[in-house]
Amino acid sequence: MSRAPRPGARPGGTGQLEQHGLTVDTCRTRGQLGELVQALLDVTSGLELDDTLDRVVEAAMRLTGARYGALGVRSAHATQLSQFVHRGIDPSAVANIGGLPRGRGVLGLMFDEPVPLRLDDLGQHPSSVGLPPGHPTMRTFLGVPVRVRGGVFGILYLSEKASGATFTEDDEIIVQALTSAAGVAIDNARIHDQAQARRSRLEALQDVSTELLGGNDPGRAIQLVADRACELTDADQSFVAVPSDPDVPPDQVDELVITVASGPESGHALGRRIPVNRSSSGEVFRTRLPNSSDHLEYDAFGSAVKDFGPAMITPLRAVGTATGVLVALRRRGRPTFDTDQLALMTSFADQAALALRVAAAQREKQELTLLADRDRIARDLHDHVIQRLFAAGLSLHGTLRRTEAPEVRARIDSTIDELQAIIGDIRTVIFDLHSGASESENLGRLRRAVADLTADSGLVADVRFHGPLGAVRPDLADHAEAVVREAVSNAVRHSSADTVAVMVTVDDQLTVEVEDDGSGVDTPSAPSGLANLAARAREVDGTFEFDSTVGSGTRVRWSAPLPERRAAEAQD
Repeated sequence: MSRAPRPGARPGGTGQLEQHGLTVDTCRTRGQLGELVQALLDVTSGLELDDTLDRVVEAAMRLTGARYGALGVRSAHATQLSQFVHRGIDPSAVANIGGLPRGRGVLGLMFDEPVPLRLDDLGQHPSSVGLPPGHPTMRTFLGVPVRVRGGVFGILYLSEKASGATFTEDDEIIVQALTSAAGVAIDNARIHDQAQARRSRLEALQDVSTELLGGNDPGRAIQLVADRACELTDADQSFVAVPSDPDVPPDQVDELVITVASGPESGHALGRRIPVNRSSSGEVFRTRLPNSSDHLEYDAFGSAVKDFGPAMITPLRAVGTATGVLVALRRRGRPTFDTDQLALMTSFADQAALALRVAAAQREKQELTLLADRDRIARDLHDHVIQRLFAAGLSLHGTLRRTEAPEVRARIDSTIDELQAIIGDIRTVIFDLHSGASESENLGRLRRAVADLTADSGLVADVRFHGPLGAVRPDLADHAEAVVREAVSNAVRHSSADTVAVMVTVDDQLTVEVEDDGSGVDTPSAPSGLANLAARAREVDGTFEFDSTVGSGTRVRWSAPLPERRAAEAQD
């Protein structure tokens, strides 16, 4: 007794295959059924996404006998293909064709209308835009959408059966079965890739946090952020741009400055300024919303428009505001960044910004603690040490009136003068403690300069300092060192002196005096060096004096005003 065929079954069919919800009435032989089962096993055998896409294309070509196959992927927010895996076209032909398809014409149509499409002549379809020069002839066509979790992940394209025949309904149904299994395999591969990406992100954050919490230069931590961004997103270039003035409110920032960069164009990127109102980076900074696009709106490198295409920009968000942007770029012609990479980079940027903010808060706390300690030490010096020295000086004054011996009076006078000098030095230290200036740095560089120049000369050097050297701004400290080096060098080389005295005084002005007991000169033997010192004095509205007499030695005096010092004293 025969059974009536089920609705939809084609006459002459020898069997049906239900695979992933699809009814297949095409496997007429055990060989065909075996090939499909093997293809399904191949497609689902790995966890690497790129390898899975390759296996899907190769299996589809094998099952249908197609000469060419490809799988185009387009992310949710992109207007072009973000990935295009192809087989069948030899590398030399690919090089002649140029860039990969953008997803226009029939290829793009299938994203808008994701249903299987079979064509006997691809060029006759109304949406066809033709093939680029150098592209192999493709007439017959079969396209099937690949769905992942109900959405269209990509489109599987096949063309030109090796037999020269057109694609059949049987081919279509077999490929549908394959793509249904491929969707599951792709979903698993994406989950695996996302887990790997999360692990890489956590490792990158650990590197950044370790660098910050180790008390190292914050700039190195920010450089790590740029370096890891390149690695996490497979980018060719990355950079971090922050407001040129960090104290300006974010809504008033006019431009961003690239502070660190990673990649081959790093040298050209550092220091470049990006206008907020005319750039993709500025838009992300202003809105605090991450963005992925096919290109940058503003040329941040001088060559970005020509060399770079896909861009991904994420804000560095912390405490309800954006402190900058992190930008990743790929070379022109490479795939655009997908939504998973954008989500990964957004999370990384947010957590990196938070780590940077926490580290900054720790540094601010440490600085406040240091300032409190400075104030306590300064107060103790003023209230205890200076008062006791002052009392000791008064006691010696009283003793001085009760002695008549010249030697004793001279000794007491000398001790009183020394106490006054010590009190002056302590007051200088107190000023530096309050101002937070580093006297030791300026003092050390001047001492080293004299020591270097007189080390092998036999010349005895007497170096003295008066006043708060920490109040001297860096540019004046550079001038002072240059004056000391020039004057002491002349004394060592030309004066035949036994001693040289260096006196550096800071009050309303910075004064450097260098005096030796050498032979002296009528005319300086190195006028160019002295002319440089005079030019330095003019540069800072200061004065320069050179006084030398044959047989009586030489004296150089250089001075420059300290307006900030007078302003600080006026406030006190």
